[in-house]
Amino acid sequence: MTRVKATHAHAEGADRPGPRRSRAALPGEDQAGRGPAWTGRDHSWAGRDHSWAGRDDSWAGRSRAWAGRALTWTRRGRAWAGRPAGSRAVAVAAGVALVGAALAEAAAHTVDPRAALTAERPMFFVVSALLALATTLPVPALWGQPVAAGLTVTAAGVLSLTAFQTLTVAGALATLVAGHRLGRAGPREVAVASALPYPLLALVGQAAGETRMLTLVLASLAPAAALAGVARRARGEARESAAASRVATEGLLEHAARGERARIARELHDVVAHHISMVAVQAETARLATPGMPPAGAERLAAIGDTARAALTEMRRLLGVLREDAGADAGVRVPQPGLGLGEVNELLDEARDASGAGTRLIVRGRPVRLDPGVELAAYRIIQEALTNARRHAPGAAVDVELVYPGEAVRVRVRDNGPGPSLPARADGVAGHGLAGMRERATAVGGRLATGPAPGGGFLVEATLPGTGEGFLAEAPLPGTGESA
Repeated sequence: MTRVKATHAHAEGADRPGPRRSRAALPGEDQAGRGPAWTGRDHSWAGRDHSWAGRDDSWAGRSRAWAGRALTWTRRGRAWAGRPAGSRAVAVAAGVALVGAALAEAAAHTVDPRAALTAERPMFFVVSALLALATTLPVPALWGQPVAAGLTVTAAGVLSLTAFQTLTVAGALATLVAGHRLGRAGPREVAVASALPYPLLALVGQAAGETRMLTLVLASLAPAAALAGVARRARGEARESAAASRVATEGLLEHAARGERARIARELHDVVAHHISMVAVQAETARLATPGMPPAGAERLAAIGDTARAALTEMRRLLGVLREDAGADAGVRVPQPGLGLGEVNELLDEARDASGAGTRLIVRGRPVRLDPGVELAAYRIIQEALTNARRHAPGAAVDVELVYPGEAVRVRVRDNGPGPSLPARADGVAGHGLAGMRERATAVGGRLATGPAPGGGFLVEATLPGTGEGFLAEAPLPGTGESA
């Protein structure tokens, strides 16, 4: 009865007006005609698909994050283990683990470990335990005393294989660790020698059973572990050698660059600055020494002198930069051919023409042929001393003296001017003449002294190496002058 009423109600509901229930599309029917309800269903399924895609993305992101964390932990663990404290902690932990495993394995060799002490062979268990300790207990000491600890482990392992045949798996692992550590930190010969007994024992073939298997394993792995340690040590030494070579090469290049900058600074000062100074002195001398010169000519000569002095000031600043970059090392100088004591007369003639004062060359002793570098240094020192005398003591007489006592040659340049009390320049740049002369003397193994001369004036005295091997032949007298 109830079923009939439900069917009747359903029929009545079907006749009532209202929205029609959705049905399956007929073949060939357009899906768009189903209305907005079907479209909403499509969008809901699309949303579900997007949610699953988001879940997949979230799982991929979590996986990448966990992988990154694991990599970070691994790197931190390697860095910590590479430190001395970390290496010791790892060694102690490994030693404790190997000792425990070896003792447990030695006890397991008997059927009843508790009855081993009262059984027929109580000493066998004791010896097995002692050998297990001897092969594993020295493992932490491999990081402090690799040779002693490694040889102890090797001796205990060989004794366990030959006399008692009680070598444990933990003892075999300790033997491999000892061989590798000997290869890394000990002598290579000791590392190779510690791995040789195991192949020999495998060839003899006295052991049987489990001990025989351990012997074969050690015969193949012990030499490999020792050679791996040796190879790793060789790679480390090669890296250190390459790093040291790079540092040395960079140092040599820097030293060469500084030496070249110092050489350029000296040559600029000795050659270019000398000639510019001559221009300034000649212009000033011509302006003052020519009577009745028209004002226009005097102004031009004054302008020439001012320009030359300005050029000298700028050059001094440039020399200051070069010397600051060059540092204290002067580097190796290349001698310039054709410049030496044989050309001193030209310097004296030039000084006489520039200042009009008397300039003499005095030679004492028997002149000898000097090394070209020493000749160039003496020439440049005399040139700079004459330039300083013209600049700071105009009109003063200058004596250039060469003394050949034997093993050393002394160069003295003395003027009878007012002395060394010189006013500071307005540009605030320190002079480079005395520093350049001192560098030249030091570069060839000599020394330089400057200061007030006895009786007045200023004295520059350089002591340079004299005769050397191959330079004992007598040289012509450098120019004319007074000889004693």
